[in-house]
Amino acid sequence: MNKNSYYTDSTTVFLIACTMLWAVIGMSAGVYLAAELVMPHLNFDIPQITFGRLRPFHTNAVIFGFGGSALIATAFYTVQRTCHVRLFSPKLAWIVAIGWQIGVALGVGSLLMGYTSSKEYAEFEWPIDIAVTIVWVSFAIVFFGTLATRKIRPIYVSNWFYGALIIVVAMLHIVNNLAIPYSWTQAYPIYEGAQDAIVQWWYGHNAVGFFLTAGFLGMFYYTLPKQADKPVWSYRLSVIAFWAFVYTYIWVGPHHLHYTAIPDWLMTVAMIMSVILVLPSWATMINAVMTMSGAWDKLKTDPGMKFVVVSMIFYAMATFEGPMMAIKSVNVISHYTDWTIGHVHSGALGWNAFVTFGTLYFLVPKLLGTTELFSKRLANIHFWLALIGVLLYIVALWGSGVSQGVMNLSLNNYGQLNYSFIDIVIVTIPYHWIRLTGGLLFLSGALLMTYNLYKTYSTNKSALPVLVKIPKVHPGNEI
Repeated sequence: MNKNSYYTDSTTVFLIACTMLWAVIGMSAGVYLAAELVMPHLNFDIPQITFGRLRPFHTNAVIFGFGGSALIATAFYTVQRTCHVRLFSPKLAWIVAIGWQIGVALGVGSLLMGYTSSKEYAEFEWPIDIAVTIVWVSFAIVFFGTLATRKIRPIYVSNWFYGALIIVVAMLHIVNNLAIPYSWTQAYPIYEGAQDAIVQWWYGHNAVGFFLTAGFLGMFYYTLPKQADKPVWSYRLSVIAFWAFVYTYIWVGPHHLHYTAIPDWLMTVAMIMSVILVLPSWATMINAVMTMSGAWDKLKTDPGMKFVVVSMIFYAMATFEGPMMAIKSVNVISHYTDWTIGHVHSGALGWNAFVTFGTLYFLVPKLLGTTELFSKRLANIHFWLALIGVLLYIVALWGSGVSQGVMNLSLNNYGQLNYSFIDIVIVTIPYHWIRLTGGLLFLSGALLMTYNLYKTYSTNKSALPVLVKIPKVHPGNEI
């Protein structure tokens, strides 16, 4: 048997298992944090589980552990199918898959021990940053090497987005983490003051843009047409949306710094670019809706498609809400409040997690050589648990955030604050109980999915890994 005639999916199977493991770990930490907000005694005076340490553990575990593993897994799967070639270097792909898990595990473990650079989404200290860079460059070699040897001349839009993910995140990671080490665990950043803040949020929001948006759009553009069994409605629109997205998103980071010491012109540029960003985002949504035309009946029988379609609704909602919050007159209410956290989670849970869940429900049976999940009923229960959970979560934080914003701006006739900090905290407590409930529902759904995928695997593991022969190239066959 000539192995070069078959796709190599073993790393994808491994990374999917890691994705679900990180989902359980990261989301459990998030639920525990939500519980600590209403029951502070739950930290038990143990430094490792205090809010200040557990919170960055949660964000990095879900973004880089759960999200990163899912992106690498689907990139490896998708680039082969859209190029009709085997992975450029299967051995290097395994190094990437295992190296990513080790890097993230060491990183989040060090955060619990109190080692942090204190930069949002970039808390890992310099030795781990270097290790992650090496793994990411290896990922780039595998991906672009596969793309370079493709048998199909057009580059499918998924690969445009995965490529942007790899290139831009590498640039962001390196520039933002430039530092001068003074020990094996700490370093001085080369930036200071307002410059450090500008670079950090150039990184921070573009990490959201290219890691949590571009990469997942690559996943989305492959999965939805496959589930609908139809080509993308407008390939041209998808590519136009891609370039508009890339050129616009890179400017929007400073909208996190309204009313601070950065130059006013930079705030204004970020605000304008943020509003313009609605156009490529909604172009993608329109493309998705039109792709689904004539395939809506499949939502009745395909639980994975439910997740992917609803993820696009949350994507459209989050990419409208974000630009609105970037407008200074709105930002003055939303900034430093739970509204921002609600917005982030409408994207992270409703968009990133939903499209990942839907994609994995679609891929796992194919990777195992079966046509069915272990239980569609469990998958449907998961869908409703996740949907109700995320709606409770974000609506509660919207209510809490608006309350905080209005109370923060409330002044008496002498120009003094009407409400103290503790007054505002007390008002938010009921909202945080609802947030905790929503988080528990979402986590319960993820646990159900983990069980469902495990049972699907254990029922079919005798056939693992399934060898899929690379098909002959036919004109116009891009997926």
